Amino acid sequence: MEFALNKIDKLWDNNRSINQHMNDLKRKVMELNGMKEDTDTRMSAELQPRKKLKREVQIWLENVERINGEVQSLDGQIGESSNFTRGFRADDVLKRIREVKDLIQQGKFEDGLVVDNPQWIGQVLSTRRLSGEGTKACMEEIWKCLMDDEVGKIGVWGMGGVGKTSIMKIINNQLLQEREKFDTVIWITASKEMSIAKLQKDIASQIKVTFCGDDCETRRAGMLFETLSRKSRFVVILDDIWEEVSFEKVGIPEPSTGSKLVLTTRSLDVCRKMSCRAIKMKPLVEEESWKLFSEKVGRGILNIPEVEPIAKKIVERCAGLPLGVITVASCMKDIDDLFEWRNALKELSDRKKSVNGLEEEVFQQLRFSYDRLKDPKLQHCFLSCTLYAEDWGIRERELVRLWIGEGLVEEMDSRQAEFDRGRAIMNRLLNNCLLEVFFETEDERCVKMHDLVRDMALHITSAKPRFFVKAGMGLRGPPNVQEWSEDLEKVSLMRNRELEVLYPLEMSPPKCPMLTTLLLSDSGIQSIPEGFFSHMDGLKVLNLSQNFIESLPNSVSNLKNLTALLLANCYHLKYVPSLSNLRALKELDLRGTYIKEVPHGMQNLSSLKCLNLNCSYIDEIPIGIFPRPSCLQELDVGQALISEKEVGELKKLEIFEGRFYDFHNLNMYVQAFHGREEPRQYFIIVGERGWHEEIFSSKTIVLRVGSAYLDQIMLPRHIEQLIVCDSSLESHEEEYPIFSRFFLTSLRNFPSLKILEIRNVKYTKRLFSPHCVPPNLEVLKVSKCDQLEEIIASEERGRVTMEFCLPRLKKMSLANLPELKSICSVDAVMICESLKWVEVISCPKLKRMFSPNCVPPNLKELKVWECNQLEEIIASEERGRVTMEFCLPRLKKMSLISLPELKSICSVDAVMICESLEWLKVISCPKLKRMFSPNCVPPNLEELEVWHCNQLEEIIASEERGRVTMKFCLPRLKNMSLRDLPELKSICSVDAVMICESLEWFEVKYCPKLKRMFSPNCVPPNLEELEVSKCNQLEEIITSEERGRVTMEFCLPRLKKMSLRDLPELKSICSVHAVMICESLKRLFVIRCRKLKRMPFKLPQVMMPFKLPQVEPSSRLGITPEVKKLYESIEWADTDFKYYFGIQRKVMELNGMKEDIGEFCFL
Repeated sequence: MEFALNKIDKLWDNNRSINQHMNDLKRKVMELNGMKEDTDTRMSAELQPRKKLKREVQIWLENVERINGEVQSLDGQIGESSNFTRGFRADDVLKRIREVKDLIQQGKFEDGLVVDNPQWIGQVLSTRRLSGEGTKACMEEIWKCLMDDEVGKIGVWGMGGVGKTSIMKIINNQLLQEREKFDTVIWITASKEMSIAKLQKDIASQIKVTFCGDDCETRRAGMLFETLSRKSRFVVILDDIWEEVSFEKVGIPEPSTGSKLVLTTRSLDVCRKMSCRAIKMKPLVEEESWKLFSEKVGRGILNIPEVEPIAKKIVERCAGLPLGVITVASCMKDIDDLFEWRNALKELSDRKKSVNGLEEEVFQQLRFSYDRLKDPKLQHCFLSCTLYAEDWGIRERELVRLWIGEGLVEEMDSRQAEFDRGRAIMNRLLNNCLLEVFFETEDERCVKMHDLVRDMALHITSAKPRFFVKAGMGLRGPPNVQEWSEDLEKVSLMRNRELEVLYPLEMSPPKCPMLTTLLLSDSGIQSIPEGFFSHMDGLKVLNLSQNFIESLPNSVSNLKNLTALLLANCYHLKYVPSLSNLRALKELDLRGTYIKEVPHGMQNLSSLKCLNLNCSYIDEIPIGIFPRPSCLQELDVGQALISEKEVGELKKLEIFEGRFYDFHNLNMYVQAFHGREEPRQYFIIVGERGWHEEIFSSKTIVLRVGSAYLDQIMLPRHIEQLIVCDSSLESHEEEYPIFSRFFLTSLRNFPSLKILEIRNVKYTKRLFSPHCVPPNLEVLKVSKCDQLEEIIASEERGRVTMEFCLPRLKKMSLANLPELKSICSVDAVMICESLKWVEVISCPKLKRMFSPNCVPPNLKELKVWECNQLEEIIASEERGRVTMEFCLPRLKKMSLISLPELKSICSVDAVMICESLEWLKVISCPKLKRMFSPNCVPPNLEELEVWHCNQLEEIIASEERGRVTMKFCLPRLKNMSLRDLPELKSICSVDAVMICESLEWFEVKYCPKLKRMFSPNCVPPNLEELEVSKCNQLEEIITSEERGRVTMEFCLPRLKKMSLRDLPELKSICSVHAVMICESLKRLFVIRCRKLKRMPFKLPQVMMPFKLPQVEPSSRLGITPEVKKLYESIEWADTDFKYYFGIQRKVMELNGMKEDIGEFCFL
């Protein structure tokens, strides 16, 4: 009775205190998450291409993610418990508090988050195929010098356009494969205007050196010198050097001990002054030039009678320069008119024989390509590319936008048509080799100008049309007043981030009546004189984006010819003067500014096509601000409220982003586009603002509406992404799947729907009925829907099994669904042959993942966490029959965490074949008894983590005990961690061995029944770190089965760290008659291993002559008598090895207690 009363008293105390404990836990979790955010920020700074995350950081981040899920789940369970049963959860809460405190303590990472990634030594560069035996010979000569330790500096020289950069890009990529010879390969693109400061900055970015703003040139050089000196074998490639560079001033050490410096230049004199081994790159010989020309122009053209002799004369004019050959051939491609060929030869022959500052031959050919464009607008489009900084990638959309603003692209009814026309112009320039692709992705393309092509274009614009270009040249003050001449047509001062002042205040405004384009973006401008624009009546494009101005001068109001006013991301901009006179304005970009009201005069902008008011400080767009009729084709008001009537009246709208108040507004908007083309791109929020997550589709609607009836909602027919969150969508028919009514007549009306996300939506038991499954859905995310029971509900229960096909579904995420019992009904299966990524988290009532006939064959990643009733991942319905095989041939990552009922990954009479599996994590699966059966060991596994699995006895279970020893090979396994496995007795069966030749990091902790680690024939030769702790029965690390025979040697040549802690039965690291050769060992920790009697380490023969002074550790370090006695009692297999190690005293805080711990550590 007294015992029961005590229990009741404790439960009553727990009930009273659990709220306080839970609040404490949430505060600690908040602190932990703050630390994680700080860690994420540090990772962004530290995790550079040459670095990789420390293993301990990866584990910590995973544990933070896990504990967040567990706390969230625990909070939900407590909230659902009765007042009487809540107290039973108190111990769980206190346990989580301790875990969170431990994670906070572990997460400081004072020594940094990353380590060097030995696999990354430099950046791969884009290349093109090179032609000619001479080019091949030159490359071989350069490579020979790079491999020769006697040659430190190499200078590749030759005239512009001969291919120096192209050949060095190929060599750069080849050097990246020489990891045994070089540690770092650094590519730097120089230029004529290259300064010491710019060179230092570029090198620093490559080797991850951070300069402070006030660092002087000498200090920067010292920092670079120190960092590069630590890299014993570096290669620095300086491309396009125009004059001698002082290595001392820059901070580049003189190459030695295998390091190299390579430069490309047009001057032999530069090579000589910099003491380089000069290698001349010669032009192509006649036959090579002709072959290259023929490939580019097309052999079909050359088959026309009389064309070939003319073409050969044209090739002669190219003087063997690949750039010239390619450029001219591109101009003549597909031209079959003999007169065109004759005229081309005449034009090339009539060129001037010399041009200042440029190679004569290549200039002639490039100018020829420019003249062949013929269309003046096309030529102006090309010349506009010079307005961007040298060697800078130019985004295609930005460049076409500039051409449209300048009027170089003819005006069309559609903005999309204008961009298509602009892209066609760009393709014409690319095909004529006047531009080249800098990089290209699925969504965008960047182009750049070859430095010689840019030089030619700048030469043209030095006369007429006259340009003034100082883009990206590091200006620290305004240009000279005299440079603002009256004949200027285009000016670019962009990317001079310390310009601050655009024009001296004391001077009268510049007079530039012919100026049409003024590009000043990202130049650090803080203010503009009031009358600066007074004499720029012809200005069409004004780009002031990314500056620090707070207001625009009133003189902007009189720029009557202005077509584009771009002020994006001027975060301090508060005032824009009246725009009522700017009737020619077609584009106004105010996104990211500080303005709080729409500028005055908007209703007068009758030509306006593009308006961006995506400012976080504008709450609502006033009615009547758009001109009538309106030409608006692109409208972006961000999350500001806007009237659906205003938007519906924009008859030419192509792109729209904005927010409506409720469903009524959305319905009116959809109805407004009935019978006419809806915008080709839109992002619409309905309800509350505050959406900041990434959007993946061009036609997206986000519903955040609180409470609503489903039959009130209409959606655009061609919607691609739908997000419903934080809503209570009530229905008149509770039993019917709610989204059948939500989408009115059914989802079959939305064949374009690709992404569906449902989050925190109430009153939803089923998502789809059999007749409303979206056929082209690619991504499905469902979370925090408390009443959801099924994703797809079958209406024909008990009849023939129904199949629901989602043939394009690639990604599925189900999270925090407390009532979810199945993905589809018991008598139905969901076929998803394209499914690649599955995540199921906190679905406590889910019992099965996949049935045998719906295993997704293309699955690449599977993540299942916190599903309390889940027993199997793949459930076989034919138990006791022939063993079934389930193949997941593309599965690479699998994570199974906190699955208390999981007994096996697939049924007992089935095996899962995952030949591509690279990463497997199994944590807190207490009923799991086996990991792998002998016939399903994943051969490509690289990382394995198994933690907190209480019944797991073996990692690999052999089913043929007592027979011939079996070998299980994991040839690519690099990292393995086994923790808290109380029943684990061996890694694989007694009559089996596991071969892991690539294993680098192995951790075993809290495995109290483990008796052996490695048998003699499965010691991993590439092991670098071994950590073993809290294994109470472990007696040996390497168990020899040939006791008393010839001494055995175990070689671990790459082992750097061995940590053995809290192993009370450990008597030796390997058997009495065995030694270990560990020539790389630098850190050896042996802590609380009181029975250890022997250290088996032996120096390799090559190190035997080397001796250290025999200094007893106790003569210089304070140690306890017990530790000293232990140290002196240990037998060393090699006394020479002993003197590499000493004992140091380490004091650790353990629950507030101080304890002396003896460590062996490298001296």
